[in-house]
Amino acid sequence: MWPSFTGVTRTPAAVRDLSPGVFAFVMATGIVSVAFHDVRVPSVSYVLLWIGVAGYVALLVATGWRLLRFRDRLVADLVGPYGFAFLTVVAASDVLANRLALDSARWAAAVLLAIGVLGWLGLGYGVPIGMIAGVRGETSFEQVNGTWFLWVVATQSVTVAVTTLEPGGPAGAMAVFAAVCWAVGLVLYLLVAALVLTRLLVRSVGPAQLIPAYWIFMGAGAITVLAGAQLTRLPGATRFVPHVAIVAVSVVVWSFCTWLIPLLLALSVWRHALHRVSLRYESGLWSMVFPVGMYGVATHHLGVATGTGWLTDLGAGEAWVALAVWAAVFAAMLIAAARHARRLSRPPGPR
Repeated sequence: MWPSFTGVTRTPAAVRDLSPGVFAFVMATGIVSVAFHDVRVPSVSYVLLWIGVAGYVALLVATGWRLLRFRDRLVADLVGPYGFAFLTVVAASDVLANRLALDSARWAAAVLLAIGVLGWLGLGYGVPIGMIAGVRGETSFEQVNGTWFLWVVATQSVTVAVTTLEPGGPAGAMAVFAAVCWAVGLVLYLLVAALVLTRLLVRSVGPAQLIPAYWIFMGAGAITVLAGAQLTRLPGATRFVPHVAIVAVSVVVWSFCTWLIPLLLALSVWRHALHRVSLRYESGLWSMVFPVGMYGVATHHLGVATGTGWLTDLGAGEAWVALAVWAAVFAAMLIAAARHARRLSRPPGPR
């Protein structure tokens, strides 16, 4: 279970215990902002954008502090079973780059894309190498978990950001790079899905272990669809990977994502209603908000790419579902933070 996000306002303990996947908050906020840009509700989109930017800056500072003050703790998380959660910083950078590029803030978007690409190269290779070759305790198949899909999300987020910025850059090189990232992300999705599904089906999983991070299964597929839909707009990419292949794969993956939603909802009911796992705030909930928002954006763009009106309308309507989920989790985070602050402000009791 990831450490609670509620202590982020307290230092240095909060910095020491900062969740590896805490940038999921920025990912979720940024993609819902993109969704409302697509449906032309700029007021909501801009509010979410600036909340996401503020969160990104604050979390970068906190992560830098953690690297300087609590390096051993950070490295232990990096080579642990939740090491892939660090790739949320890559996806957060690229999602914000995508959103800023939509407003023609190209320089800011380019800087964020550069951070995303460098982070993707460093963490995308570093985390699996660290898990394979690093010094660690005895490992087991039980360490496979839903956060491993962030490897896919980070890879495809590079494609999404590059395809948004590409018209202003060297068309051939950027388009081919985006297409290669999409193909790599697709293969990673198949590999990680096989691992995670085998883990879930072969080894027993308790309700407490079935954390919201497993929603990233759907989110990784959805961002693969979005990346594919955006690739179809780039002639250079469709020369490298045929247009018909991109569309066909995107439709197949979208269908699978849609099929996953009832399964994930049923597992959530099984966890909370049948096994009474309390539905309280945890930072991992942002890893549930992101897939909901990403599914809507991907559906909208797939509809545009294929000329399918009902898909475009479905994606536009789903933006409001994503906003409702985002607002509920954001409110829960504020309430949890306020309760935590009240507990800390109480005078110690008599000894």
